[in-house]
Amino acid sequence: MARENINDILAFLAVARERSFTRAAAKLGVSQSALSHTVRGLEARMGLRLLTRTTRSVSPTDAGERLLNTVGPRWDEIEAELSALAELRDKPAGTIRITTTDYAADMILWPKLSRVLPGYPDLKIEMIVDYGLADIVADRYDIGVRFGDQVAKDMIAVRIGPDVTMVIVGSPGYLARQAPPKKPQDLLAHNCITLRLPTRGGLYAWELKKGKRELQVRVDGQLTCNGVYQMITAAVSGAGLAFVPEELAREHMAAGRLQRVLADWCPTFPGLHIFYASRRESSRAMAVVVDALRYRP
Repeated sequence: MARENINDILAFLAVARERSFTRAAAKLGVSQSALSHTVRGLEARMGLRLLTRTTRSVSPTDAGERLLNTVGPRWDEIEAELSALAELRDKPAGTIRITTTDYAADMILWPKLSRVLPGYPDLKIEMIVDYGLADIVADRYDIGVRFGDQVAKDMIAVRIGPDVTMVIVGSPGYLARQAPPKKPQDLLAHNCITLRLPTRGGLYAWELKKGKRELQVRVDGQLTCNGVYQMITAAVSGAGLAFVPEELAREHMAAGRLQRVLADWCPTFPGLHIFYASRRESSRAMAVVVDALRYRP
């Protein structure tokens, strides 16, 4: 296939994946009109319509979907191999894309990576904060971050932090207005600050544990957040009870801004892990990042 035809297919793949000429053009660094002209030329040579265009959206036709699903993954493999070959030099290079929570980014990822990056000027890190359980292969991330028991079996997992103990906390003012809960069921009568997890399509049920007893309590309240830092801030202000990592609440508890309740029901989760597909192991940039993040007690 001629070089320009390969570029034409890459242009189509970008539009089909982004579902937008505007976003695809920005990603490829070309004008929208030039990208549209390229894709139309490809369609003309193939004698097939690959994209359905409306004033508001772009989507693949059946032929376009087939081309996307067959050629797209193969091109991803080619790109991965080319990247791996390009990194066979003295210093690791390239961009490592990581999907993570703000908590993991602030408490673990950045403190560790900040010590390593100055030694590798050609290595770049792109951290995307997202509480959804992203499909890192489909979404083209190199690394994901989850608790150890949430990592899929077909992924390589590396522990990056200690076990995480959770706490239920509220401000002294809130607990003066509302009697502190004595048992998990009492939480249903409280104004609880909830966490929305996009992938699960709903609110996070508080996972409590006492000995061998395990409960999932579907709490409710006036405020829903999509990150633990907002939950901490809201709890300190008196908005209600929050279920958060102890590490984030410790300073507020020590200062008397937050008080702990139901301590005997708060579980400890397996520590945070990074995970990635096996095909990424050959990347020298990945090796540097994984080694930097690895948990060393």
